[in-house]
Amino acid sequence: MDLFSQRLLNDGVRKREVFGWAMYDFANSGYTTVVLTAVFNAYFVSVVAQGAAWGTLAWTLAIAASSLIVMVTLPAVGAHADLRAGKKRLLGFCTVACVLGTLALAGAGPGELWLAVAAVIVSNVAYSYGESLTAAFLPELARPEALGRVSGWGWSFGYLGGMLALGLSLAYVLAAQARGEPATAFVPVTMVITAVVYALASLATFTLLRERAVRPSGAAASGLGASLARLASTWREARRYRDFCWFLACGASYQAGISVVVTLAAVYAQQALGFTQADTMMLIFVVNIAAAAGAFAFGYWQDRIGHKPALALTLLGWIVMTVLAVLATGPGLFWVAALIAGLCMGSSQSAGRAMAGLFTPADRRAEFFGLWTFATRASAVVGPLTFGLITWLTDGNQRLAMGCTAVFFVGGLLLLAQVDMARGERAAKPEGVA
Repeated sequence: MDLFSQRLLNDGVRKREVFGWAMYDFANSGYTTVVLTAVFNAYFVSVVAQGAAWGTLAWTLAIAASSLIVMVTLPAVGAHADLRAGKKRLLGFCTVACVLGTLALAGAGPGELWLAVAAVIVSNVAYSYGESLTAAFLPELARPEALGRVSGWGWSFGYLGGMLALGLSLAYVLAAQARGEPATAFVPVTMVITAVVYALASLATFTLLRERAVRPSGAAASGLGASLARLASTWREARRYRDFCWFLACGASYQAGISVVVTLAAVYAQQALGFTQADTMMLIFVVNIAAAAGAFAFGYWQDRIGHKPALALTLLGWIVMTVLAVLATGPGLFWVAALIAGLCMGSSQSAGRAMAGLFTPADRRAEFFGLWTFATRASAVVGPLTFGLITWLTDGNQRLAMGCTAVFFVGGLLLLAQVDMARGERAAKPEGVA
């Protein structure tokens, strides 16, 4: 069987273009892996916030602030990209902003809270914009029956990029620790490594990926007002897209739990289980291997059994992972939980992007993926902020906060049950098309 068959792609799409598209997942995964998951989050709490009791809450507030900005602005930005047929151009601006924001994190030392917060907000907003814009290319590349597989290619390749950035960072950290250097010496270098990998890997995307969208007639004179008007019309027509709306609510719920794992796993490992910086980086490295395998293999299975049951299965896996993480009192059981999280991470993210692609009208791809990102950014406010508030109100009870995370995955399952896949796909087609 040809795992990368040309038959899975739309007419006129070449495999090298899909490779260029997947390279953006490769490029930006280093940011989430090193900055948000493995290194800078724990560094922020222990060094930048100097171990203060409010450190975890401050980190979650910074993530929440960036997510709120994305929620408010991205749907209109997506509508603007559709009107101007400018997804690729906007993606370039977002890439530059995220790379520069990541480089700025290298300058955040002990007590430099506001520099760290500003750089996190800028880089995470730019990352979120880029993630949404690159996802909007998926329906242009893959046939409807192959969205799961092609989405899985991107996610799995992305985790390889995360492993590259994290592996280079881990090698530097281990060497620096062997020389007796403190975290204030080696963590800034990991930020530079991450930014450089992001910048270099994304060049393949801008070289190979084509902008296929066509600017609608009369769009030349349109601006922000036309973009907002277009977005408002989509909200008014929401009853037609009710399955997409149910899916947005489902995504907002389960992504809240995933946001906790992504942004606070290293903090939990160090604060609740006593992991060292090197231990945590090694853990996340192995998790990325599991996530890459899960995203790739699951994409094929997802297209076979259906997107909805596939996503439901991953949400059950997330619930199991949360329970194991709470029960863990040492490294062994937590490693098992982390491996389950890795498998579910790649699978659920790939499944979500593919389902969003099926529910997206052809002429509103950036806009609808902007709405999808609106939902996921809402989750990035609610999930980590809930975790941070619980730890603050309970005098640092990380286990209770992690246990409460399971509620988000249960909510996602209940909301997913309301989604009718066939009805949602019909709504995305032009009127009069069966």
